[in-house]
Amino acid sequence: MTKNIAALICGILFGLGLTISQMSNPDKVLAFLDITGNWDLSLMLVMFSALTTLSVAQYFILKRQKPVCDSQFYLPKKGNLIDVRLILGAVIFGVGWGLVGYCPGSALAALSDGKREPFIFTIALGIGMMLFSRFHNKK
Repeated sequence: MTKNIAALICGILFGLGLTISQMSNPDKVLAFLDITGNWDLSLMLVMFSALTTLSVAQYFILKRQKPVCDSQFYLPKKGNLIDVRLILGAVIFGVGWGLVGYCPGSALAALSDGKREPFIFTIALGIGMMLFSRFHNKK
């Protein structure tokens, strides 16, 4: 129960952060990605602030014996390879983000705007996840 409440609070904070910073606004995101046109650098400040906050918090969090809501930390193991599947997935993510201005988090945050595009994106995302799950060879 505590895990679910913590996840809900984190999700609400994340969605509010995306909305307040306008990262859920595809026009703002696309303007940031358009480095040859009318480049809007304001989202770089948002990303820099998020990475700085994470870096400081992670330093103190990893000094603990275990996380607050779990019995152990789940960190990448040394030796995990960057493989073709990871690179291909990152490319697909980046191309999709660049084409429509939404990533999964920002699309979910934008659902509250009442516009049609985030709903279409979220449905397409769900279909893609189901297809991947159905046809992916699990190791």
